[in-house]
Amino acid sequence: MKLQLSLSAKKLPNVAGAFKGKSDPFAIVSLLDDESDVKPKILGKTEVIKNSLNPDWVTTFNLDYELGRPVKVIISLYDHVRKGENISMGSAVFDVGYVLGSKGNTKAKSMKHGGVIYAKITNVKDHGKLRFCFRGTKLKNVEGGLFGKSDPFFEIDRRDIGTNGSEWNTVYRSKVVKNNLDPAWEEDTIDLDTLCGGDLDLPFGISVFDHESSGKHVSMGQVQINVNGLLKAKNSAGLKLQTRKGVVGTLVVTKAEIFGLNDANVEAATNKMANTSLSSSVPSPVPVPPAAQPYVSNSMSAPVPMQSRNPSFIDYIEGGCEINLCVGIDFTGSNGDPRDPGTLHYRHPDGTKNDYEKAICAIGGILQKYDSNKTFPVWGFGAKYGGVVRHCFQCGNSAEVEGVDGIIQAYRQTFQSGLIMSGPTDITEIIQTAAAFANSRQEEAKNNGRQAYSVLLILTDGSVTDVQATAQTLGLVSNAPLSIVIVGVGNADFSAMQFLDNCASTGAHKDVTKFVHFNAHAHDPNSLTATTLEEIPSQLTSYFSSHGIQPLPPVTVGEDEIVIEPQEEEIDLSMSFGNDEEVVVNNMSGYVPARPY
Repeated sequence: MKLQLSLSAKKLPNVAGAFKGKSDPFAIVSLLDDESDVKPKILGKTEVIKNSLNPDWVTTFNLDYELGRPVKVIISLYDHVRKGENISMGSAVFDVGYVLGSKGNTKAKSMKHGGVIYAKITNVKDHGKLRFCFRGTKLKNVEGGLFGKSDPFFEIDRRDIGTNGSEWNTVYRSKVVKNNLDPAWEEDTIDLDTLCGGDLDLPFGISVFDHESSGKHVSMGQVQINVNGLLKAKNSAGLKLQTRKGVVGTLVVTKAEIFGLNDANVEAATNKMANTSLSSSVPSPVPVPPAAQPYVSNSMSAPVPMQSRNPSFIDYIEGGCEINLCVGIDFTGSNGDPRDPGTLHYRHPDGTKNDYEKAICAIGGILQKYDSNKTFPVWGFGAKYGGVVRHCFQCGNSAEVEGVDGIIQAYRQTFQSGLIMSGPTDITEIIQTAAAFANSRQEEAKNNGRQAYSVLLILTDGSVTDVQATAQTLGLVSNAPLSIVIVGVGNADFSAMQFLDNCASTGAHKDVTKFVHFNAHAHDPNSLTATTLEEIPSQLTSYFSSHGIQPLPPVTVGEDEIVIEPQEEEIDLSMSFGNDEEVVVNNMSGYVPARPY
């Protein structure tokens, strides 16, 4: 999966020094390795924002992500010093999975010496690119004084529409052209996904400003248009820039073309645009800044068809779909007496986790990132209570427990509940209970305008007693919003479990089952989680698509809705900056990778 990281910051400390104005912050994004002695990989750096302690950078960073593999990035902020060494302003570490699973796919962290960094994750979609080039003509001079001229640059603002309404976010910022009222800006490109989410009729705003070294840039006019209108505006008389006082200049589109689409779509786009006209004969109302209300339209044009694309796992997560975890644990007698060292349920006096606990911590640690309340049901099977074998019973003192620590506590409490470890190994009732749970959660979410999907984690020390009955049950629940992952613990013969996995993938029912042998990944928790969870994204999208359920609009959150978390770890990165803008990590200290076992 391809993800895009965007950054902003608030209330940064001013480290510029006395009588030197405000800091000029920029950010460096580095990818942390699983090993503490491996230097981070630098993904890149943002542009410098002059004289601002509340920067909103337009530079974004692409990341590769798999559901089961933890990815962490460190965001390092610096005050840009033109002649001298850049000054550190602080840093923060973000877990990409936690950002992606947060409301609005946004996380905020405070830094040790003040200031807050905001990180937002979005999906990267292949909608092609727009190549463009603008020039301004007869712009109104807003520079103070008698002799100076304005230093114009422009920004492009995308309109984001989510469950909480709409907002305008800057996605592109041009270079400044000094002392010129007829500026010709450099040609550039932008991803259509970044600009408009692939919707060529979605309006975006172009705002021209006079650059001020104080950071308080002065508006020189605005216009709203969409990609279709921009294509038709190429080589026309131009787009009228307006303020509340009227027309203040013209923005001429000298180049506008789409590339990166297939030939059929490009040809269709060309034909449609050839049969449309761009009209500015009716004056548009004067636009106001996007913070007050959306821009007003300057032109209309026919749509360009885009490539169809099936919804992805990230599309559903962006729309607020939650992943609910439920756990089933094997308490059959074949696990051995939990009081005896070497048995699978043995609780080590020094706190070392047994293999059941290791699997719970690793897999639960990944999935809990996508559940807002992080409460999970924990069930057991294969034990006797009052002389009766129970194939599904509650573990712990409550129907649902809080977090992975709660799962571990419920698991351990079960051994003080008076059970007698017995048999046989029958997981059919656990599967049926999980399917009912998943259907109930999705129905509840649907009634509240949301979406939910569930994952059942079964931990067992051996193969099921009745393979055919288990296969039949898997077929019966295959239409539920549920994935089932089975982790085999110990050295038993798991061939029947592997058969269930293979049977599910080749049978008439949808494949919702995955079996993994813990011992094959005992020394690599990331390998365990990656292998265990690798099929869940496709299973989730398959369920919703087969039921005609499209992703909800991306959730948007206001700044006041984002919980600012304290910095969990202080990582000291020593960096050097070359004259050619190259950044090199010299050394790192303070980083200890968090491992579930």
